[in-house]
Amino acid sequence: MAEFSTLISGLSFTECPRWRDGRLFVSDRYTHRVLALAMDGTVETYARTPGLPCGLGFLPDGRLLITSMLDRKILRREPDGSVVEHADLSALAPWQLNDMLVDHEGRAWVGNFGFDLMGGAPARTTVLICVAPDGTATVVADELGFPNGMVLTPDRRTLIVAETMMNRLSAFTVTGDSLNERRTWAAFGEPPRSTHVPKILEQAAVVPDGICLDQEGAVWVADVFNHRLIRIVEGGDIVDERSTDGVCVFACMLGGEDGRTLFACAAPTFNETEASLHHRASILMTRVQVPHAGLP
Repeated sequence: MAEFSTLISGLSFTECPRWRDGRLFVSDRYTHRVLALAMDGTVETYARTPGLPCGLGFLPDGRLLITSMLDRKILRREPDGSVVEHADLSALAPWQLNDMLVDHEGRAWVGNFGFDLMGGAPARTTVLICVAPDGTATVVADELGFPNGMVLTPDRRTLIVAETMMNRLSAFTVTGDSLNERRTWAAFGEPPRSTHVPKILEQAAVVPDGICLDQEGAVWVADVFNHRLIRIVEGGDIVDERSTDGVCVFACMLGGEDGRTLFACAAPTFNETEASLHHRASILMTRVQVPHAGLP
């Protein structure tokens, strides 16, 4: 991995990196922690969660929201470091929560698996949920194939969603707390016809997981099982590629002092047993030309 250096290793399984105030915040799923990582390698346990943390995002006042995957709740870290319930999505999300984007007004856009991925269930489409700042939650889109990473454009008008099981990125026009004008932002082939997850993943040209946006409107995509980060322009053309040499990459974020450091959450597997026991996940870094834009 000559293109990459390692910020930190020895983690269980990291997800949803967010750059804020000179540090990278990540969920370390199987140690039930949210970590804040400085560029010199200093690590702070920023929050501890009773369940498995995943999606992260900051409210306008700086409080951190965290998706708690298994109980399908949004947690909130208070200024004193305590963690409280922000919203209960168990009545709306059919399976465990996943990635999340918190916008400038404090709305949280939240995805979920939609089916028992770890248990080997057939793939099913699912919903995207919007959580208002007061914790009120509504379904704002459906029939999404494993909605995962999301970005919001700088004009706050377009939400782009990675659909991991659909071979594409989809875009919506944002109007307040609703989404409309759904369209395909980038397609990497036809949507799968099978519901057998191993077959879907084997046949996919791109398996998009976490994503981030740059100032030219291109999206960096963590292409999980193709072991690479790819830079995509609208329509689906790949204009840059960074190989992780056989290591799976699950999420990415542009940050650093100038917004040109591309961070990657990498691990050899997403298998729960292996990840929780062996702690072989790491945060990788590489430099790019075009800096960060939009959210997260």
